[in-house]
Amino acid sequence: MVAMPKKLNNHGQESFFFDEPADPIPALPGGLVLKRPLVFFDLETTGLDQDIDRIVQFAFLKVNPDTSRQEWMELVNPGIPIPREASQVHNITDAMVKDKPAFGSFAPKIIAFLQDCDLSGFNIVRFDVPFLQAELSRNSTPLDLTTIKIVDAQSIFHKMEPRTLSAAYRFYCNGEHEEAHDAMGDVRVTLDVFFAQLQKYSDLPKSVEKLGTFCTIKDDRWVTPDRKFYWRHAEAVIGFGKHKGKTLQYIFENDIEYLKWMESGDFAQETRQMIRNALNGQFPNKSAEQAEDND
Repeated sequence: MVAMPKKLNNHGQESFFFDEPADPIPALPGGLVLKRPLVFFDLETTGLDQDIDRIVQFAFLKVNPDTSRQEWMELVNPGIPIPREASQVHNITDAMVKDKPAFGSFAPKIIAFLQDCDLSGFNIVRFDVPFLQAELSRNSTPLDLTTIKIVDAQSIFHKMEPRTLSAAYRFYCNGEHEEAHDAMGDVRVTLDVFFAQLQKYSDLPKSVEKLGTFCTIKDDRWVTPDRKFYWRHAEAVIGFGKHKGKTLQYIFENDIEYLKWMESGDFAQETRQMIRNALNGQFPNKSAEQAEDND
């Protein structure tokens, strides 16, 4: 509360009028203190390669120090076709964005929206932030991160919920793993954790065959487990090296020695087998593989 001199009273003395006390600012969850706005954001894109792919949707949610919020979301015309495999992830199609503005129309507004703010989101350090930076730079409106703090909820999750056997035993069995890193001790505890999982999650499969399928984590955006190739328009595209962004068939037709190097290199077995097949003129096709899976 601030006192300000306003006028002289009848005795020639200054009278003070006090401002009305402001309503207390509502507290943010967990006692979070914001010195400036924190912007949560997420991107949907045509693919995984920030050099080749483009943004098709962005969403920003700004939390201000006074706890008020501002939301902004737009669809974006990427200027290139959206691969079917990308549409299967975010459900955004070419038809939905064909009449939308290009990213360049939004770039200056995004910079203004993010001015004097910090950033947050889930997995933004590895994906969304570098992708947004690439798009803004392409449109001559680079994002300066030197004064921006980045709070990634995924990093907090991984640090606060460690994915270790001891942590799993504590969570599922309410006990401490006293023989950590002793081979037999680890095996016994793993058995206890597994049985506890079966009891906790009643909808888990009850056969080893189905459990094996359940435990197979497959990201349909990638052709092979080591993520050296990704799918684009049902074709395998390399994601690194001098041919980054080119299809496997293009490399076969233009630089077969590079494929021979990969075939004998330190890559996943599935990748080397795919290269061997390519050297014999056989190329993977996502549409064909999906048809086989459905037979």
